[in-house]
Parts: sequence; structure tokens; C-alpha cells
Amino acid sequence: MKKKKLVMALTAVMASSMLLVACGNDNSSDSKSSDSKQSDTKTADAKTDGTMTDGTYKLQEKNYDDKGWKGFMTITVDGNQITKSDYNYKNKDGKLKTDDADYEKNMKAKTGTGPQEYIPALNDSLVAKQAAADVQVVTGATHSSDTFVNYSNQLIQAAQRADTATIEINNGAKLEDGKYSLEEQNYAHNYRAVFNMEVKDGKITTSDYNYVDKDGKKKTDDADYEKNMKSKTGTGPQEYIPALNSALVSKQNPADVAVVTGATESSNAFKIYAAQLYNAAQSGNTDMIKVYNQVDAE
Repeated sequence: MKKKKLVMALTAVMASSMLLVACGNDNSSDSKSSDSKQSDTKTADAKTDGTMTDGTYKLQEKNYDDKGWKGFMTITVDGNQITKSDYNYKNKDGKLKTDDADYEKNMKAKTGTGPQEYIPALNDSLVAKQAAADVQVVTGATHSSDTFVNYSNQLIQAAQRADTATIEINNGAKLEDGKYSLEEQNYAHNYRAVFNMEVKDGKITTSDYNYVDKDGKKKTDDADYEKNMKSKTGTGPQEYIPALNSALVSKQNPADVAVVTGATESSNAFKIYAAQLYNAAQSGNTDMIKVYNQVDAE
């Protein structure tokens, strides 16, 4: 069975674990706004084939966490390649986490790594791999690695849309009730991902992640796909897709969703997209997220 290959970011990252939820960010500073994901305006013409437009793409968190830090990230794209990644945290005085000797010492003593090691490693990994999903999680900095993957994913999507507006993450905010949706626009091996998530009373109550073909048929209803994948990996869409959806509702945090054995790539894609929808719910942005995923030649 062929596997789908996306050029996306397996998010920055996902705030402190994909969404910085795991890092315990709060809403302590910077007033909450109802503006959608981004500010400023678009520039160049958007593309639909998943390739990136040259430019600089920025993302910033709106709120300081309980330790006084908020994240930011910038990527530079040239020739459809990420040539620079700048991910870091700053405090209210503008000091970078990588320059905080005490933070470095304390974290390294507890986990074996600190911001002086893991932050450059993550930035270098994105430039080397060119896809967020391929960024190597740094041992001892799992939450920050997840956040990095999430944010990388969103910035790559912005570059695919040629949208240079600064992405704003309302980190630490409670989820706003509503229905949040994401869809890939391009088919890979006859399928594209669709994801619908509903929030009620501040909780994720429904997670509906699946793949559909051009006729609208779901991958979970494809008996041949199920049979072929299960014979090779021990699981198929009829098992791993419901498992992932159930885990998100149960855990309430994409970062805590376990990867399903035999469906690692699909599990990681699920977690990335779930993190992005979580960020949308934190801002109450119910606009459909259209992902112009790049697909390898088939």
C-alpha cells in the first residue's frame, strides 16, 4: 500500500504540546480578541498545488505562559525551500529563552536538555527536513517539540497560500463552542483528509477525522484498502481512524493522543491537524481551514 506524502508541518509544534496546552500557558496577558487566525494582509497570489511562495512568514502567541514566556516563529522561503527557521520564546522584557542562563540550567538538570540545545535543534531540523512532520522530537523537550511542529505546519500552510499575514495563536485560552473544520484540497492516492471537530461547553465533544475520495467515499468504507493495509501493518482505517477520533475526545488534548501502531504517518497527521483545529477553537475561528497539501507524483 502506498502512503500519502504531505508537505506540512507536524506543528511547532503543537502548542506546548502542539498547542502549548501541555505547557500550561494561561491567558494572563494580552487581551483576548475575536480576530481570526491572522492579522495584516495577504501579498502574492495564492497557489493550489502545495508549493510555497517565496517570502517571510510569521506566527506569534498572544499570551504569556505561567512562567512569563510566549512563543514566536518565523520561516523564510526561497525557491520553494525553507531556508531559515527562527523559533523561540521571549518574556515581557524581550529577553529570549535561549539567553536565560537560569532557565537553561534548571531545565537541563531536570530533563537533560535546555533551550540552548533543543531550540536550535528544532530550527535546524525543519530546514533540513523541509516538512514539519519529519522534524525530530528532541528528547527532554517533547512539549516544545510538539509545539514547534504545530507552528511549523501552520507557517508552511501560509507559505502554500502565499499569505504573509502574521498568524496569532490565542494560547492558553479556553475552547469556544462551535464547529471547526479542516480539509485538504489535493488528493493523494485517491484520498484527501477531512476533519470536523465540535466543541460544547468548552470541551471537544465530537472528532470526525477521515479521508474521502472524489466520489465522497470514506476510507473507512473501502474494504480493499482495509484488507491490504491490515495485512501489511496489522491495522487498517476501520481500526485506527475511530481510535484516533475517540482518543481526542477522551484526552481533550491532541498532544496526548497516542500514535496507533501500524498507522504512524496517519496518526501524526491527525495530531497535527487536531492541534490546528484546537488553536482555531481557542480563537473561536470557525472558518473552514483549507490545506493546499503538496502531493508527490503518483
